[in-house]
Amino acid sequence: QVQLVESGGGSVQAGGSLRLSCAASRRTFSNYAMGWFRQAPGKEREFVAAISWNSMTYYADSVKGRFTISRDNAKNTVYLQMNSLKPEDTAVYFCAANEDLAVVTTRGGYWGQGTQVTVSS
Repeated sequence: QVQLVESGGGSVQAGGSLRLSCAASRRTFSNYAMGWFRQAPGKEREFVAAISWNSMTYYADSVKGRFTISRDNAKNTVYLQMNSLKPEDTAVYFCAANEDLAVVTTRGGYWGQGTQVTVSS
């Protein structure tokens, strides 16, 4: 079992930046692939970014070049740096974790409670 706690959401104007954090409870965090998903009102949850245990990164086309996922294994934390934010990035952002990267990039695995990101035009 992995417990995940997201933080760093908030409201920002278009073009601004936010950094999300996700702290994991498990001591074997370094063995886990981690990811971020988001869900906008009335839409399905969608994949945003993932990072493997050895820091290979993967992104949805909609965020490539604007978002950066990273991890700090010493702090059991994964980050999502979001730059050049757009109103269509508005959503609840969820952290996900699984030992299998394929699971993280498709259906998530363990989930955090989510953090709201609102981008105004």
